[in-house]
Amino acid sequence: MAYNCDDPNRYYDVLVETKSNKTFISGTTMSAIPNETLRSNPVVQPLNISYGDRLITDADMERIVKEALIDQECTKLDLRSNRITHAGAAILANALRNNRTLTVLCLYDNEIGDRGAQHLADALKSNTALTILNLYKNIIGPIGAQYLADALRHNRTLTTLYLYNNQIGDTGAQYLADALRNNATLTSLNIWNNNIGPIGAQHIADTLRHNTTLTGLYIQYNNIGPVGAQHLADALINNRTLNTLNLQYNQIGDTGAQYLADALKTNTTLTSLNIYVNDIEYQLENSIKQLIERNQQSKK
Repeated sequence: MAYNCDDPNRYYDVLVETKSNKTFISGTTMSAIPNETLRSNPVVQPLNISYGDRLITDADMERIVKEALIDQECTKLDLRSNRITHAGAAILANALRNNRTLTVLCLYDNEIGDRGAQHLADALKSNTALTILNLYKNIIGPIGAQYLADALRHNRTLTTLYLYNNQIGDTGAQYLADALRNNATLTSLNIWNNNIGPIGAQHIADTLRHNTTLTGLYIQYNNIGPVGAQHLADALINNRTLNTLNLQYNQIGDTGAQYLADALKTNTTLTSLNIYVNDIEYQLENSIKQLIERNQQSKK
């Protein structure tokens, strides 16, 4: 099975689908597919190609770009858990500028850093196909977040951005938040475990007062505390778009939880709120759960 960039909690089989049949090749790449399969079934769409966990380096990227993006025109490319740095990201970015087929790119667990993020961000300014970008665990700091934020001001296609397990901090969160004020495309932002504190949460909250597109925000495993929870709660009072918020492991405590509970008395949009492992008293946590269930029922 191969890692699924659409949803990091699930996996997929590489699927070669033709007009006449479907062939599943689990955990492999196009290079392992017999030539006769392609010759007898020339129409191959959609195509997911996985090179995950193959010790791939920058030196392999020209070949991969040619095989996956140019020759096979894949729609989903999985490059997770390899040894790709900013140099390999630059090769990939050059191919993405005018690519019209790739919709999902997974670079999970590589080493592209801020410079690699810059290359990909530059490509996103002109790319009109990519909808999901997974940059989990890539040593991206606030500068890299700034490059990506600038791309979000121009890009009109990307709907999901995974940046969890990086190092963007409060400054990086501010860059992204500022960009999302005017972005009308991104619906899901995952920035958990990025050393974001109450200041970063405040910037994000300010954006939630204006943004009418974002439906999922995943900010768990940070340190926003009760003050950060208050900022987000204040934004939720008037926000009518966000339906999923993950705040687990954020040390918000009873004080932060109460702010959220008060906001949910008027907010009827949020249908999923994760506040586990925040040292919240049981009755208060249960009250919040009931308010969320009320919202869920109202959507049925």
